[in-house]
Amino acid sequence: MRMLIIEDERALAEAIADGLAAEGFVAHVAPDGADGLWQALHEPYDVIMLDIMLPSLSGYEVLKRLRAARVWTPVLMLTAKDGEYDEADALDLGADDYLSKPFSYVVLVAHLRALLRRGAPARPAVLTVDDLTLDPARRRCRRGHRDIDLTAREFTLLEYLLRHPDEVISKTDILSHVWDEHFDGDTNIVEVYVGYLRRKIDTPFDRRTIETVRGAGYRLRGGTR
Repeated sequence: MRMLIIEDERALAEAIADGLAAEGFVAHVAPDGADGLWQALHEPYDVIMLDIMLPSLSGYEVLKRLRAARVWTPVLMLTAKDGEYDEADALDLGADDYLSKPFSYVVLVAHLRALLRRGAPARPAVLTVDDLTLDPARRRCRRGHRDIDLTAREFTLLEYLLRHPDEVISKTDILSHVWDEHFDGDTNIVEVYVGYLRRKIDTPFDRRTIETVRGAGYRLRGGTR
């Protein structure tokens, strides 16, 4: 398994790389954002570990450019301790998981293996259902010829639903992928945000794109009125 560690704390990065070698990984280290971005764009990796605070380019900027370039390699973002906003921003920009510093090496390996099991399925450049389109790279949503303004969380929720058209998605799955697997707040937050989306993408257009499947979750369908 090929892994890229983008981390400016050299001692930490090298210690992780040495440990992962014993786990069967081939780990490459990039000491700053610019170098890490170049390697991630030009070399194939199975997973990327990306720190937020980096010289030259921040982890946020590296992640944003990777996703804009259609590089969907799973990314584990390293965030500050108690950095709730760091975690939210990382996930909204396209990170697949996050880990707060300081972290246990055993937990790190578990997160990496979980990402590898999920893999990096191909993601289309523009997601479309009926006349609703979502462009993740340009952060743009349209219905017909009208632009729709979405918050970061609304955008991420709609993107997740659009990647699973006609599938029933449970609240648990939505919380895990749109918020994160460690979310321990009120699960009704999903209903709240589904309501926000409906008022923006459905109600003004007399559509019912997002339907509730009682006792199971939600389904995004196209062409329904």
